[in-house]
Amino acid sequence: MKKTGLRVLRLFAGLFLFAVGIVMTINANIGLAPWEVFHQGTSNMVGITMGQASIIYGIILVILDSLLGERLGWGTLSNMVFVGVFLDFLMLNHLIPSYENMVLRIAMMALGMFVIGVASFLYIGAGMGTGPRDGLMVALTKRTGKSVGLVRGTMETSVVIIGYLMGGFVGIGTVIMAVSTGYFVQIAFLLFKLDVNQVEHRFIDQDIKLLGKILRGSKTDVDAEQ
Repeated sequence: MKKTGLRVLRLFAGLFLFAVGIVMTINANIGLAPWEVFHQGTSNMVGITMGQASIIYGIILVILDSLLGERLGWGTLSNMVFVGVFLDFLMLNHLIPSYENMVLRIAMMALGMFVIGVASFLYIGAGMGTGPRDGLMVALTKRTGKSVGLVRGTMETSVVIIGYLMGGFVGIGTVIMAVSTGYFVQIAFLLFKLDVNQVEHRFIDQDIKLLGKILRGSKTDVDAEQ
């Protein structure tokens, strides 16, 4: 139980930091990251918050991941909901500053990408499943036989175009983050010595099977006593 509790704590620390990193890149005001362009475009068009847009698309992506055969973890479902919740909490309460100075804005965007890298290390390293967007990337890579880079690039280009047409903010920062965020994640993984191939994820179906065994075992014990 202690080990599980620490993994859950690590997961939620990672999800909160992920939201912090996203808000930092938003407040840099140089251009939003690809998915945030999509979320902001939806926010502008429908009249919901960016966090709510993130949750709605997270739900849709989790359903797609499941239909495409990807296994879901509790971390997948937590990512689906809580990144959006934390995003709104930080933005609506103005907990992260913004700056007029361009040097500070660029520095904030870079620091935001590094925070996203550290957050990825925490939540992926918790071993409770990947996020909905990463899950779709993996599923499409398996189905199409194309490279991860091509699949991710196609996904992010698509959401940028759709988000821009809906009114999302595209700028030079959008291009920089589309190209650079992966490298910042890689730097964080190297810094904290995380090998994603060594992470053993625990999935929801495993816990359901385990619960079934426990319940069957309890029933057997009761029958034996009778």
